[in-house]
Amino acid sequence: MSPLTGAGRRGLTRSARFWREFRARPSGPAGAAILLAAVLVALLTPLLTDPAGLDVTRATGPRMGPPSLEHPLGTDESGRSVLLMITWGSRVSLLIGFMSALLSMVIGTTVGIAAGHFRGWPAAVLMRITDWFLVLPSLVLALVLAAILGGGMFTIILAIGVTSWASTARLIRAQTLAVEARPYIERARALGGGHWHVMTRHVLPNVAPLVLANTTLQVAGAIVAESTLAFLGAQSGQVSWGGMLRASYDWGAATSGAWWYVLAPGLCIVAVVMAFTLVGRALEAVLNPRLRGAGR
Repeated sequence: MSPLTGAGRRGLTRSARFWREFRARPSGPAGAAILLAAVLVALLTPLLTDPAGLDVTRATGPRMGPPSLEHPLGTDESGRSVLLMITWGSRVSLLIGFMSALLSMVIGTTVGIAAGHFRGWPAAVLMRITDWFLVLPSLVLALVLAAILGGGMFTIILAIGVTSWASTARLIRAQTLAVEARPYIERARALGGGHWHVMTRHVLPNVAPLVLANTTLQVAGAIVAESTLAFLGAQSGQVSWGGMLRASYDWGAATSGAWWYVLAPGLCIVAVVMAFTLVGRALEAVLNPRLRGAGR
């Protein structure tokens, strides 16, 4: 007798079908490969490099030195290796991107499901709050929050997360309304299912694929937002890709010919954001039945 139950076999079949659909879109595996490389670099950096090289008092390289065998990506204004700063900066940029996107999706999913499930004034209040966050410039609001609360990593995560959830809430609300119009929701209520049961056992599993795809896209936006905030000086004390761009601007790297100082962090941001976007679009096409068969 097979050790797998019927549910287990169905799960394997769904996983195999998902991977087959995802692999059929070349953009998905390509983006996933870039993300895997970036995550591996971030995870292995503490094991392969010495963080003491980030200390400006211990820098031994030439000021704004060009790429060489000793420093493949050149040095910064203090003589620190740009390659070392890129690898350590990946940890900060990716962590802020993941955590702020996760916070944004938790808030947006909770508000969206609640606004779609409940009727009357609770839904009206939730949607007016959502509309208020939609019309406000999220970057300006995040910059104000970061200035008020300080420029630490937790503050940046909080600032990005609480200012970028509104579009997700509207998307999840629309999907919740579509799910709750189905007949089995009425049967669940007739059998005594309460609000919590309907939202967690019926609505949430049906909107989860959309949440997953949207989260991947939100990470890309969060990394761009973190880089922008760091460039504007809202983050301090941490080496990140956006902070490197800010330092290169402050020290006139572009005008002095130190192209490596500008190009390296800029290309890293572009590559990771592009990878998240490719994976997110592929996931959206696989998990959304209306888009299935498109974008191959």
